Amino acid sequence: MSLNYQRDSYNLWKSVLATYKDEETKKVFSIENSAKMSTEELRKILLKYKIALQPNKHISTWQTIAKTIDKEWGSMLNLIKSNDSDYLKLRETIQKQHKKGFPYLSGPKIFNYWCFILREYGKINLKNDEYIEIAPDTHITQCSVKLGIITPEEAATVSKEIISARWRSILEHTAIKPIEMHPPLWFWSRNNFQFQLS
Repeated sequence: MSLNYQRDSYNLWKSVLATYKDEETKKVFSIENSAKMSTEELRKILLKYKIALQPNKHISTWQTIAKTIDKEWGSMLNLIKSNDSDYLKLRETIQKQHKKGFPYLSGPKIFNYWCFILREYGKINLKNDEYIEIAPDTHITQCSVKLGIITPEEAATVSKEIISARWRSILEHTAIKPIEMHPPLWFWSRNNFQFQLS
C-alpha cells in the first residue's frame, strides 16, 4: 500500500500479482527477506514487474517498512497482535510512535485504506474499525461535491479531515462505517459518474 501513492491502482495490483506468481521474485513479500536483502537485489525484484516505479524512493520505502516491522515485531501478524488487533492502537503505533518507520503508510489516507484492506481482504478483525475514516482522495472529494457533502469551492479549500468529519456526521445513525463508502464512491468517480442519481 505504501507504494500506492499517486499511481494507477489497477496497474500496481497487476504488478504485485505478477511478482507474487514468479518464484524468483515472490520473496519480497516476506518481511524478513525484504529487511535483510541488499538494496540492489530488492531494487531488481521490485522493478522487474514495476511494483516500484521510482528506483530509489520506492525501494527505500519498501525496505524501511520491512526493516521496521522485522526489528520491532518480527512479522506483520505480530505487529497487529502487539496492538491487540485494535485500529486505534495500530494508528497510534504507525502514525505516531513509529511514524518514520512507515513512510507513506503512516499518512492518514493510505493508513486508513490499508486498515480497510486488512479487514476486508486480509480478514483481520480489527477492534474499533468504526473509527477508520473515509480516505478523501481526489475521487472521494469529487463525489463529495457531486453529492452535496461539500461545495465546489470547499473542495479546493477545506482539509481532508473536514471532508472525513462530514462523512462521519452523515453516516452517524446508519450501520455504514465511513471507510465502507470509499470503494463505491471511488469506482463511481473513476468511471466518470456513469450511474446517475435520480
